[in-house]
Amino acid sequence: MKVLVTGGAGFIGSHLCESLLRRGDKLIIIDDLNDFYPPSIKRSNLQNVSKAGGYTFYQLDIRNAAGLHSVFECELPQTVVHLAARAGVRPSLKAPVLYEEVNVVATIHLLELCRKFRVENFIFASSSSVYGINSRLPFREDDPIDRPISPYATTKRSGELLAFNYSYLYNLNVTCLRFFTVYGPRQRPEMAIYSFTRQILSGKPIHIFGDGSSRRDYTYIDDIVTGIISAIDRPKRFAIYNLGNSSPVTLNELIETLEQACGKKAIKAYLPAEAGDVPATYAAIDLARSELGFEPTTDLQTGIARFVKWYKDGAID
Repeated sequence: MKVLVTGGAGFIGSHLCESLLRRGDKLIIIDDLNDFYPPSIKRSNLQNVSKAGGYTFYQLDIRNAAGLHSVFECELPQTVVHLAARAGVRPSLKAPVLYEEVNVVATIHLLELCRKFRVENFIFASSSSVYGINSRLPFREDDPIDRPISPYATTKRSGELLAFNYSYLYNLNVTCLRFFTVYGPRQRPEMAIYSFTRQILSGKPIHIFGDGSSRRDYTYIDDIVTGIISAIDRPKRFAIYNLGNSSPVTLNELIETLEQACGKKAIKAYLPAEAGDVPATYAAIDLARSELGFEPTTDLQTGIARFVKWYKDGAID
């Protein structure tokens, strides 16, 4: 299969691209290597992808509609996995217009090209943040989604709605995958697990927003990649699935697990809770289990141990 992956130099994208190459797919990667975090990390990710096989790479901002058109015209992908986005709840509070341009307008560009070039399957990377301040746990795909509390969450919900439009109007196969706090080797350096590990091992305080009772459904990268590939192989006219570990833990419990893996106690600095952060995420995965065969296999202790080993072995900071 010929698969185009946007954001293929990123954390999730690079792991997915490796898996696609190893199973024999033809791969096209689009990534602008922007400076949201050091581009050197993304270039290192691409070097890891190269070890799995050859691919075609375009350094391109997905807001560039003409550039995207040229890629589609040249490559004619069968499947598009749209991972590229401006990520993060807190940064979106400072740059809402940028998040709208990258996460919404650029998604329309891609959907238009999928329509025009008759792409067989479109996979959209959504987020658990779309559930917002939903008080019903665990989160289910048919829950009302009308109270997102950050620009980031709003852009991801907008992407889902646009994807439905194109599925309904133009018979495009679309699957939206709601990722729940993905972690593992190559994780973005500003994310909690990465920054906490860095601070614990260097003996510096970690910043805890709130009292540490917030709960997250941490999901290991290998399980997420398995879910994405299942969505690639099982096209749906339109579907939304949660991809999570379905076993949330508190922030305090996460820190304890990191301390055990690092062999060192954390110095804790508690700060007020930040705007945009939801109190809990918890994925109901019954639908993904029954329709995608999705079954997470990596518990938090195992995943954190693997991450800390990767970090100690020479992560680029």
